[in-house]
Amino acid sequence: MAVITFLGAGSVVFTRELLADILSFPELREVTLHLHDIDPERLATAEAIARRTAAQLGADPRIKTSLDRRTALAGADYVINSIQVGMYAATVTDFEIPAKYGLRQTIGDTIGVGGIFRALRTFPVLQGIADDMREICPDAWLLNYTNPMAMNIGYLAAVAPDLKAVGLCHSVYWTVRGLCEVIGEPFDGVSYRAAGLNHQAWLLHWRKNGEDLYPRLRQAVATDPELRRRVRVDMFRSLGYYPTETSEHSSEYVPWYLHHDEEVARLRIPVGDYVRISRENVEEYERVRDELAAGHDLEIERDATEYAPQVIHSIETGTMRRIHANVRNTGLITNLPRDYAVEVPCVVDEQGVRPEFVGDLPLQCAAVNQNFASVGELTVRAAVTGDPRLVRLAAQVDPNAAASLRVDAIWALCDELTAAHGDLLAPALRTPTTR
Repeated sequence: MAVITFLGAGSVVFTRELLADILSFPELREVTLHLHDIDPERLATAEAIARRTAAQLGADPRIKTSLDRRTALAGADYVINSIQVGMYAATVTDFEIPAKYGLRQTIGDTIGVGGIFRALRTFPVLQGIADDMREICPDAWLLNYTNPMAMNIGYLAAVAPDLKAVGLCHSVYWTVRGLCEVIGEPFDGVSYRAAGLNHQAWLLHWRKNGEDLYPRLRQAVATDPELRRRVRVDMFRSLGYYPTETSEHSSEYVPWYLHHDEEVARLRIPVGDYVRISRENVEEYERVRDELAAGHDLEIERDATEYAPQVIHSIETGTMRRIHANVRNTGLITNLPRDYAVEVPCVVDEQGVRPEFVGDLPLQCAAVNQNFASVGELTVRAAVTGDPRLVRLAAQVDPNAAASLRVDAIWALCDELTAAHGDLLAPALRTPTTR
């Protein structure tokens, strides 16, 4: 029976959802679960969640826990990565320091200065995970949920191209579900295909019973003024293809919105929203921990939308599925950078996750993606070469930062974030630098 290792198992709400989906499959009810976290209290809570979930579902997994990552990786067939290096305190830093300079962010975990420094905190740990997996479980699948997704998969492609690493994100799925609701069309039976970068892929194909559903969306947008007060809808009206991440997220990936007060108001952009979300996640963790300690049952909702359980089930049983996943660009999208991470349709079965060829994206979509990819490529190169100037250049070419701040302010901001994050960054990147 499969061995599934959870790295960052202390992300308890996320762990609970994945476990519920995994253990609901009859073929996976007796898997071995290895739970790992560096925080003893969170690891104990994750174990309690796993045992309570199994009991409530009538499943019989073998559950082990370890504070040592190498121990947790022993025998793994699948490694689910959901770590957050620096936790809530680092997230607050990523918002408070840029805000001092007048830089607005909404989520700050994908590109922008928040995404850059989240990546730089994560890369050293990813390097350790890759090294350990190569030695301990070289044939295991690394199923990554940790953001910034594209930068993390791009980094793994650079430092561990032999690792079977796949980035999983449900933004494409939920985008299509949401659009079906907008036009009043049931989701069942809809066919769709998206491609691009994670959090900025494009819905290229959206049909039902042979009907292209895009004209119905255009009609809905034309007749609903409130619908036009969404960043994604605004981008769709210009670019002709719908982006696959939420409006608040999408606003910080482009230079068009966040530095204009009028646009922030018109499009109802929640500046700084991720600090609130992160605080609520901490509160949710504490609530679940306390309820488990009091002997209460968990609220288990299985909606089978998360990809990791589907991937594991497909590989173990040969059940074929199609998903959208993040992989190394080996020529899959021909007008985006080769070897960086792209999000493309994939077939999953007993042979594993097999990405499908896309070819050229529409030129305007590729142009917007290229700005996004340039930030990630420079960030990855900074980490691989140990060049701190490339960190500043990544921030300098970031669309939102470039539209909002002078160059000297961007470099000063990076110096201050570098000092604030300290030893969470690789030693070579901790050195202040000048232009």
